[in-house]
Amino acid sequence: MPTPAVSAARTILTRLHDVMASRNHAQAKLNTVVEVIGESLNSEVCSIYLLREGMLELFATRGLAQEAVHFTRMAIGEGLVGTIAQDSEMLNLAEATAHPDFSYRPETGEDKFHSFAGVPIVRRERAVGVLCVQHADPRRYEEVEIEALQTVAMVLSELIANAELVDDEEVASLSPQLTGPHRLQGLVLVKGLAAGAAVFHQPRITIEHVMAEDRDAELQRVYLAFDKMREQIDRMASQAEFGVGGEHEEVLETYKMFAYDEGWSRRIIEAIDSGLTAEAAIERVQQRTRMRMRQIDDPLLADRMHDLEDLSNRLLRIVSGQMGTAASMGLRGDSILIARNLGPAELLEYDKRRLKGVILEEGSLTAHVVIVARAMGIPVLGRVRSLRGMVREGDQLLLDGDQGSATIRPLPAMAEAFEARFAKTKERQAAYAALRDVEPFTRDGTRITVMMNAGLRDDMPNLALTGADGVGLFRTEFQFLVSATLPARERQTRLYRDVLDSAGGKPVVFRTIDIGGDKVLPYLRHNDGEQEENPAMGWRALRVALEREGLLKVQARAMLEAAAGRTLNVMFPMVAEPWEFEAARAVFEGQRLFLKGQKKQLPEVIRYGAMLEVPALAEQLDVLAPDLSFLSIGTNDLTQFLFAADRSHPKLAERYDWLSPAILRFLRRVQLTVAGYDIDVTVCGEMGGRRLEALALLGIGLRRLSITPAAVGPIKELVRKVDLAEITEVMNRWLSAPPPNLRAALTEWAQERGIDAD
Repeated sequence: MPTPAVSAARTILTRLHDVMASRNHAQAKLNTVVEVIGESLNSEVCSIYLLREGMLELFATRGLAQEAVHFTRMAIGEGLVGTIAQDSEMLNLAEATAHPDFSYRPETGEDKFHSFAGVPIVRRERAVGVLCVQHADPRRYEEVEIEALQTVAMVLSELIANAELVDDEEVASLSPQLTGPHRLQGLVLVKGLAAGAAVFHQPRITIEHVMAEDRDAELQRVYLAFDKMREQIDRMASQAEFGVGGEHEEVLETYKMFAYDEGWSRRIIEAIDSGLTAEAAIERVQQRTRMRMRQIDDPLLADRMHDLEDLSNRLLRIVSGQMGTAASMGLRGDSILIARNLGPAELLEYDKRRLKGVILEEGSLTAHVVIVARAMGIPVLGRVRSLRGMVREGDQLLLDGDQGSATIRPLPAMAEAFEARFAKTKERQAAYAALRDVEPFTRDGTRITVMMNAGLRDDMPNLALTGADGVGLFRTEFQFLVSATLPARERQTRLYRDVLDSAGGKPVVFRTIDIGGDKVLPYLRHNDGEQEENPAMGWRALRVALEREGLLKVQARAMLEAAAGRTLNVMFPMVAEPWEFEAARAVFEGQRLFLKGQKKQLPEVIRYGAMLEVPALAEQLDVLAPDLSFLSIGTNDLTQFLFAADRSHPKLAERYDWLSPAILRFLRRVQLTVAGYDIDVTVCGEMGGRRLEALALLGIGLRRLSITPAAVGPIKELVRKVDLAEITEVMNRWLSAPPPNLRAALTEWAQERGIDAD
């Protein structure tokens, strides 16, 4: 038995089917449409406003003065109609004049009408018009009537598009930022410049046919799509490698709950019963979900609604046959990728020759996709609000990953200026590349060790290209992050052996797996499944490895076998206490003895080191120092722990400076503590790759840096301009009596000596 909403919509759509099929011109069709809707809903007024030249124009009406047709126009955001178009929201008012956005238009003759209800006419996720009804009696329209209006609005969007009453440019004019040049601001996640055409990671699906010709066929299509979607979700949830317990199971259970939710599927089937195609029915229900999402203040409920939105997108792709992302379809030219968020594996699927940059609506500085992008040399801009609503597929984009901005549809002069900056950047890069075979000696003859960070097999050619002294940090977790299951020992061994082979005898420091915090593996979670309140300082890195000793044993054996006959450098992350280092080393030594008993070839030398990123370790370095071959200072985590400030928090990202006396004094104290031991002290992380920061590090006694490959050339060039005695003297003076702004003081000092700060 169809519901009242279905019956009302079906009655209207049945009558509209003949209207749509007629040979009448578009205006005549719209004139008939308002009569059909008005009669069906017993409403005295029914009007259609369409977006024309950036204004909402009264295009057809039943009940208002006919002289107002094509005469009454309202700007986006003006009056009730303009508000509906601007917000893409429904309005249902018993007394229209009581609404703060009400705007009286005397030429329409609407004085006698009190009630008002209106819905947006949406095309390609943007409002292209408004359908509204009015009545003399003050009353709110029934839910049944609103549902019918929203369904009819979908049909009108197809009629409007086919009649070319509005086109893409007019859709874009809904908001000033959708036509002509516009600048977006965001958070710099990876620096760099890039230009290319906008490509959506998940291309939009345009629904071309809204009204169904064969209801039974549409129902069959959606039933098959539901079955396929549920099979996918069940398969994800049943994969054995996910293990037992954990947040991933809760997420998948929520997905399963929605996938099998009878209310959701019933609403889609009812929309088909009313006369819509399967695609239009899914989109119709999805529009309703979006409107509800905007009204939800509870973040937990909002997240659940986002889950339903994601499932709707999945179902729509299945029923339309458009399952692939832009990566599977291939990039046609220089491209800037647009996405809400992105995983590292998804990024690696793209053609690196054509993918020039990434812009995300979300994203954080510590997300592992950002680390992968940095390793690939791809600039990334994150936290760009309403991004996908402002950019269209194919729009030209200029991504400025240095200034934290992107320009959409730039004017020719803008593009030329950007290209000039790009050319200068390339010139500098060429000059840095020329230093590949030049050893970085300071002006007073001290050799500085400049190494590079890596995490992918594809990173290793950069060793020869940059002339770095070796790999000071190889992040082994990348192999785990881009895998759907725990990498087998053989796969790990093969990766580590390939990396050592590629290094050609130069040292490589392997950091044992550093997962947890923001780097979450779906197949390795807490046993209790509880979400951590502060994951950055929680169950992560060495803490995970020591608890899941089997994980560390497999990695230890893989490294030992890969380094047979060579030197193996092993670094343990996030060591807070000496016993943690000793426990991790004992795991490696246990595996070494096992392999020795198996008559396997072993590394000639094994050097063990720790990563100093937990401040507590600095207070016990004298205890640990005799057992250390090297110490790597992880400035990224160390900084946020010193300041008790989440570095991924947008309000704190730029608040605490690496050139703060607090950090520099701390690092100098660490350097002095281990000065009497035979320990290589290296600064790893972004701090060492920034020229002004590197200058300060040299001034406090540090002589080894491990940085991103792109920074090797600039740092080599910097080193050759530095007099160590001079910078040491001034840094000692400033750290004893800090100036008001140490960064400004050091910048001025460097410029006076012809050293570029950045």
